[in-house]
Amino acid sequence: MLQFFKYVLATIVGLFLFAVLSFLVMMGIGSMVSGGDSVTTVKEKSVLKLNFDSRFTELGVPEDSFSAIFGNPIQNIGLNEFKSAVANAALDPNIKGISITMNNPLLGFGEMEEVRAALKDFRKTGKFIYTYSDYLSEKAVLIAALADSSFIHPMGSAEFNGLSSEVTFVKGTLDKLGIEPLVFRVGEFKSAVEPYIRTDMSAESREQTGKYTGSVARTIYSAFAEDKKMTKEEVDRILNKASMLSADESTQNRLVSAKAYADEYESALRRKLGIKENAKIAYVGLGAYGKAKKYVKAGSIENKITVIVSEGEIVQGKSSDGIIGSDDFVKEIRRARNDKKVKAVVLRINSPGGSAMASDIMWREIQLTRKEKPVIASMSDLAASGGYYMAMGCDTIVAHPATITGSIGIFGLMMNTQKLMNDKLGITFDGVKTHEFADSPSTTRRMSDAEKQTIQNMVNDGYETFTSKAARGRKMSIEKLKSIAGGRVWTGEQAKELGLVDVLGGLDEAIAIAAGKVNLKAGDFQVKYYPYPKSDLDRLMERLTKKEEDARVAAYLGEYAPVYRQLLSLKSMDKIQARMMFIPEFK
Repeated sequence: MLQFFKYVLATIVGLFLFAVLSFLVMMGIGSMVSGGDSVTTVKEKSVLKLNFDSRFTELGVPEDSFSAIFGNPIQNIGLNEFKSAVANAALDPNIKGISITMNNPLLGFGEMEEVRAALKDFRKTGKFIYTYSDYLSEKAVLIAALADSSFIHPMGSAEFNGLSSEVTFVKGTLDKLGIEPLVFRVGEFKSAVEPYIRTDMSAESREQTGKYTGSVARTIYSAFAEDKKMTKEEVDRILNKASMLSADESTQNRLVSAKAYADEYESALRRKLGIKENAKIAYVGLGAYGKAKKYVKAGSIENKITVIVSEGEIVQGKSSDGIIGSDDFVKEIRRARNDKKVKAVVLRINSPGGSAMASDIMWREIQLTRKEKPVIASMSDLAASGGYYMAMGCDTIVAHPATITGSIGIFGLMMNTQKLMNDKLGITFDGVKTHEFADSPSTTRRMSDAEKQTIQNMVNDGYETFTSKAARGRKMSIEKLKSIAGGRVWTGEQAKELGLVDVLGGLDEAIAIAAGKVNLKAGDFQVKYYPYPKSDLDRLMERLTKKEEDARVAAYLGEYAPVYRQLLSLKSMDKIQARMMFIPEFK
């Protein structure tokens, strides 16, 4: 009887929790539906208010109707959404300026150049840009350099001390677990596998990392010097002063314009707007402004340029957040190829690569599309290995100077877990087979030399395929291509000098090139972005499953959870990879 009452009580509690969750979800949906079709009225002397303490993504992300239920401290800003709003605000007579609050914008240097270019165009109209920060990360300092006036909290600080690039090595963890990594690669610079077989950087990896980090630094600090009308020597002196600069030091060194509390910042905005000190500032947020009157004229719907956004690692199958699935990519590019109104295609690539097979599947569809209409590649922060595999098949490749690209190489990675299973866990394996290689490849025993050679041959063949197609796409000899391949990593600026990239610029330049190839002028066409954002129901289900999974992993592993996720990612790989295993993290 006691057991019966326990089950009844558990059922009642479960039903109660389900009812509460359903009520909250319906509130979120109701709120979304009620506000979905409203049009934003922009008052006179309004200010477009932007919060850059957000994660920037290539595609716009609709406002999350369920953030009030689940909590979401970090919001997303789609680059296309941001650029469209700023371009419209530049023409809107009721928008007098932009106010940006930021401490640590979450974006790469390629994405940052897109943001900076949009803000530069806005300033050309004579309207103002003000920024306010409690503290400033390196990227916040670089963005604030474009402002008419930038303010920092009197107790704040600014980081402006140069770039460093750090790699996490997990060989020690594998050794302790009794896991032996088996590596198959081509090229002395294919350092993607080094974190599994070394505890530090190889000389080759250190050389190329130093080169591309230095190239990125020259690009971003030269732009800062130009914005601030400083010499390179003046900028270097600031960079070498200290790890952090106080608010006083930040103003003295011209990183920001002045110190101010938040209320003093708003007073400065009122003076700029020419309104009374006690007047309420007419702010309009990014989401609301997306529903305001459009001043940027849309071109003819009969002429479309399709931008297919490919962001994340490359796998076979379906796409998801942070994943480029070859199946979904093929559907998108075929749709663009078969649509008579689509005159050209732009591939916006932000990827470290991934499955060699999936990369080749997508490359083939790009080739088929090129036969019917121009295909232009636009590289974002990262278009390396499999990401470059996608780009090399396009008519023209456009990259930001600070884009990380190249890494033309192939590797295979397997794990021998025999010691872990036998010695650590007490698990053993035995069986029978009809032929010599029937159980190959195996992760629970040491592989024979013949087995290893089979996989190495596959890697070698993959490398020859990759380099020959890259050479053909870039119209250079295979010898020249291989001299700059071997897994070497380059910045966009370096890649252009080597012939791996055609034009330095952003997405707008790529779209203009695509339009020019089909004789379309500005205003003659519309730009359409794909894939479409996920439905609210899809995002709700993702939130539910992800929170549960993250909570379980964190509860069991604590501080070791990130290492677990890193090792778990190996399960999604096929044997042959065209990828940068670790994305360069600049600090």
